[in-house]
Amino acid sequence: MRNCRLSGIVSAVLLLAMVATACTPPKPEQQGKYPWHTNIVVTTFWVGEVFDPNAADGSQVFSTYDSQWMESYGGCDGQVTSGGCETEARSGSNGYAPSSFKPKENPFYLDLPYDDINNAAAFRERASVIPWANDEGYKGQATNRSFSYMKNRWVKIRKDGKECYGQIQDAGPGQYQDKEYVFGSNDARPANEKFNGAGMDVSPALNGCLGFSDLDGESDKVDWQFVDFQDVPPGPWLHVVTTSQVK
Repeated sequence: MRNCRLSGIVSAVLLLAMVATACTPPKPEQQGKYPWHTNIVVTTFWVGEVFDPNAADGSQVFSTYDSQWMESYGGCDGQVTSGGCETEARSGSNGYAPSSFKPKENPFYLDLPYDDINNAAAFRERASVIPWANDEGYKGQATNRSFSYMKNRWVKIRKDGKECYGQIQDAGPGQYQDKEYVFGSNDARPANEKFNGAGMDVSPALNGCLGFSDLDGESDKVDWQFVDFQDVPPGPWLHVVTTSQVK
């Protein structure tokens, strides 16, 4: 009789454990091919923005991968005013595109602090630290300065239950060889200390899609991970896909 009672108690405990496991959502870092990076401060940047004309990386008229970024994109990714190219609120009603024109490249763009073209150390090591360096379409390009492993790569971004996707088109903020944060699996914090320690800049389209609290602030936080193109779901981020390489 005592053994029967003990067996019943054990069964009940196991059942409760199974129910608890089924009801507990998996942590973000357990999902997907690439590791998750959580609670990352994100700022907004846009093609045509000039926030510091005296800094080498203070203009988005060009990017680290495209010396004619604004021309390639098709113009100011916002509104041209007397103060220059300013950002604007975006709406899902037109796919979060700019209000004044149809861009030639994907308006869902972002940067991460790893420049595999212009940073000499990152260029030397890129084939050994970038996870997809030996994938089809990438392998054998280690010494090709006209080819970036980072440009056009897809990133999944989550904020407050919303999920949007974008392509890398620049490097930053503040750092350009932060491999521990960008590619690490231990959810390392960004090395950058500027802009409230931001670890990513996103476009106005991603700002609107994710529902940021500010059009151009330093308080919004997201979770993100790399994704392969075949894992990108349908959405406005696929209306125009950027495929151009280093210019």
